[in-house]
Amino acid sequence: MEVQIIIFPETKIAAIEHLGSPALEYDTVRKLIAWKLENGFLDPSKYRSYGVHYTDPRTTPPSDHRVDFCLSVDEEVGTNPYGIINKIIPRLCCARARDVGSRSNNKAAAYLYETWLPQSGQSPGDFPIFFHYINVGPNVREEEMLTDVYLPLK
Repeated sequence: MEVQIIIFPETKIAAIEHLGSPALEYDTVRKLIAWKLENGFLDPSKYRSYGVHYTDPRTTPPSDHRVDFCLSVDEEVGTNPYGIINKIIPRLCCARARDVGSRSNNKAAAYLYETWLPQSGQSPGDFPIFFHYINVGPNVREEEMLTDVYLPLK
């Protein structure tokens, strides 16, 4: 798996916080999608989809699992019934690897943590690992899903 060290630019995001079972993530994502559609954030080249993963669902009890589902934005998020709030992904030095296939089994994230990091001489940074969901939508087949995984470094 190819890993690149990159500088990720500071990115303003509209975020919805998910706390609880990974099995319920789609219910949270649906709220972000509804907000996105209502507000016209439809161009995937301008409004990128992210997931900021505070916990590893493989090792965290479901009740403690935490992830933010996000959309890059230029403007402030107004008051809304969905619980969408403004956050920022800061400018970070990151290791980046691409995952191809189902988002329910992200091989790139596991590779970065379990194989690449111990061999790299690098240390993880203070910001959580995050995913850029490159292609999203109901017409994207599992085997065609592309996800760039960013592991922040010190």
